[in-house]
Amino acid sequence: MNLFDLPDRIGAEEYFQPLIPDHGVLIERIISTGQSSPPGVWYDQERDELVAVLQGEALLEWETGHTQTLMPGDWVLIAAREKHRVAWTSTEPPCIWLAIHGSLL
Repeated sequence: MNLFDLPDRIGAEEYFQPLIPDHGVLIERIISTGQSSPPGVWYDQERDELVAVLQGEALLEWETGHTQTLMPGDWVLIAAREKHRVAWTSTEPPCIWLAIHGSLL
């Protein structure tokens, strides 16, 4: 398996692929092709999340007004309950994320 391989079909929705079973820590690959969070919708997750962009670009926003652009190799640790959203993701190339969810802090 290769983290940069794209599925045969990429639909209108983001593609989520768990890489290991979730036994308290979930590691997944996410492929975004221009998706963003709906206006006014904030993620409010129960677990910490470390996200890294492997390919493409993304812009994250926090409810506090902070924004962060992520390029290949960039990563950010988002604390549990820290409200955030995806403002945009690249289409060419698709944005490939590596996300780790768990008690990380």
